[in-house]
Amino acid sequence: MAAPTPTQGTANTPSPALGLRDRHGRTATDLRVSLTDRCNLRCTYCMPEAGLPWLPKPELLTDAEVSRLVGIAVRDLGVNEVRFTGGEPLLRPGLVDIVTAAAALEPRPEISLTTNAIGLERLAAPLVAAGLDRVNVSLDTLDPGTFKELAKRDRLEATLRGIEGAAASGLAPVKLNTVLMRGINDAEAPALLRFAVAHGYQLRFIEQMPLDAAGVWRRDEMVTAAEILEALKAEFDLVPDPAHRGSAPAETWLVDGGPAKVGVIGSVTRPFCGDCDRTRLTADGQVRNCLFARGETDLRGLLRDGASDAEIGARWREAMWGKLPGHGIDDPSFLQPARPMSAIGG
Repeated sequence: MAAPTPTQGTANTPSPALGLRDRHGRTATDLRVSLTDRCNLRCTYCMPEAGLPWLPKPELLTDAEVSRLVGIAVRDLGVNEVRFTGGEPLLRPGLVDIVTAAAALEPRPEISLTTNAIGLERLAAPLVAAGLDRVNVSLDTLDPGTFKELAKRDRLEATLRGIEGAAASGLAPVKLNTVLMRGINDAEAPALLRFAVAHGYQLRFIEQMPLDAAGVWRRDEMVTAAEILEALKAEFDLVPDPAHRGSAPAETWLVDGGPAKVGVIGSVTRPFCGDCDRTRLTADGQVRNCLFARGETDLRGLLRDGASDAEIGARWREAMWGKLPGHGIDDPSFLQPARPMSAIGG
């Protein structure tokens, strides 16, 4: 049998020429970088009201380490989209400098941010100047009382001011992410869509995933994509978006003929694992090849032991090569990851 060419790799070894490819034919070009596990909200689907034991500062990647790893991913591994997440990334003191470094890379990646928008009214303009292209804001309700019930903090007005600040700074369209919780905010889907359409924001509903810190997620209590669409269709005319979805996680619909759109991310009931193009880096320098992965690959240790960019890139490729074909939530043997969403990065 002929030896594999340099572009093929083997069953156990990824090829450098193929970037962050896995053995199922998927290539990761979208990097999610968590900058902190801390957050100023306590959304019940993410962390307990008392918070979590935060990562000690020495375990966190420094700004320079984050920028070096992002640079390796973009220059050497084929990543063309970088999204900074948390926890809450606006709590990272060096955020603007990190975005500036990412925007200076060649080839320049698309740079986005997932945030709860508290403080974004102040930071939006500096972030745009640094090179931020897009922003996704978590907004689960328009009711102050419900916001406080969900997030355990009375910060709805601060979030709305941040969204307005993002739009005023040119981060358009502002994308809004909503998780509906049964018996709490599940009746708000139409109102949230009316709000988004009226302001020119793009709304995406996300099924609640088994990534809560308490580990109490139950599929039979989750508001499903089908239920969300049923509620929206009671008030809006929704037509499937003719644009090609590609690897995007959201299925989108034109609202009342367009141009407004609404998306639904059915991570649990309508999984899109076969088209997944993501790789994840935690705030403490661990590569995760899937949001629901049970294992991680340490890059922080390599960095601090003096590894070269080539050595780090090889380790990253190995991590992605072992990616499973799917998240396995429907498998009876499925186990929730040890880290909750806030510690992984959205």
